[in-house]
Amino acid sequence: MLIIDKPAGLPVHAGPRKGPNLEEYFGELRYGLPHPPALAHRLDRDTSGCLILGRHRKALSRLGKLFQAGNVEKTYWAVVAGIPAEPEGRIDLALAKRSTERGWWMKPDPEGQAAVTDYRVLGTGNGLAWLELHPRTGRTHQIRVHCASLGTPVLGDPVYGPAPQKDGILQLHARHVVVPLYPARAPIEATAPAPTHLRDALTACGWRPDPVAA
Repeated sequence: MLIIDKPAGLPVHAGPRKGPNLEEYFGELRYGLPHPPALAHRLDRDTSGCLILGRHRKALSRLGKLFQAGNVEKTYWAVVAGIPAEPEGRIDLALAKRSTERGWWMKPDPEGQAAVTDYRVLGTGNGLAWLELHPRTGRTHQIRVHCASLGTPVLGDPVYGPAPQKDGILQLHARHVVVPLYPARAPIEATAPAPTHLRDALTACGWRPDPVAA
């Protein structure tokens, strides 16, 4: 397994448009194995942070089972426009595709797939809130739709929120993962430092960089 710090703005795979993508560089991460690693899960193009890769077929199979069982703990940071009414809570809101032509475009739908996200407000300032989010399911755009459902869309989200601000970069970051890869060993943990594009908004909400691991 490899855990890399994905940059915002780069898709993890080519998709139908065949544009630049992260998978193009996986050959540089073989580290002596005959084949490059492969994606164990996905992050949106504009989401930064912890991305898990399996180095070979057996690893991918094991990781896939862990994700399917909900055993991989994921923590996200987001800066949202507005402040949630409650300082912490659970968003239990089923999601479905809004359009068959645009399969990634989601909407709340009681007949859709179950989707659950826990959140906690870590700080506020200038009408913004810094949230820590724990998705308990893995639906497309789950965090983005759930934040919008609170009336606090993720800053810079052109699909589910207000018009992008400043450079228009989505203020959503996969901060931390915990992977129980080996049953007899402690889980593997990784933390992605706060990216440059997120730091101004985080600072406005009270964040201060840790000198060791920002």
